[in-house]
Amino acid sequence: MEDGIVDIEKVKKIKKIMPSDDLLFDIAEVFKVFGDTTRMKIISALLEAELCVGDIAEITNSTQSAISHQLRVLKQAKLVKFRKEGKIVYYSLDDEHISEMYEMAKRHIEEGYEHKWAKENQSLEQNRTGPKCAVSKTEPVPNV
Repeated sequence: MEDGIVDIEKVKKIKKIMPSDDLLFDIAEVFKVFGDTTRMKIISALLEAELCVGDIAEITNSTQSAISHQLRVLKQAKLVKFRKEGKIVYYSLDDEHISEMYEMAKRHIEEGYEHKWAKENQSLEQNRTGPKCAVSKTEPVPNV
């Protein structure tokens, strides 16, 4: 630990309520599972309906083999569940927390896009209304 200014009371208070390392590890593992575009496509599709592997493969423009692999990862992380109807296996999100995490992340990203878009528009507006290059009416324009 480095020597420095530390608010000892604040540090003690926060250390008491910090989750265990095991819990933090498990949280990090969930975020790792969310860190794949194909899995995000699957979760996005399952937000809309219970689906079989073939449906998900068609929706995500993937192979059934690739989707089966990703569904196995999602099942191991307890993010999706399944039920069998005859020979067909249907998948759905494991619980409401999954859709809440997805929607929260989506909203966070979209707000970032909106902020970026607003800044870009502000910059464009400043360029449009900012100082203009003008040639004085009394000075001749040189031939170039």
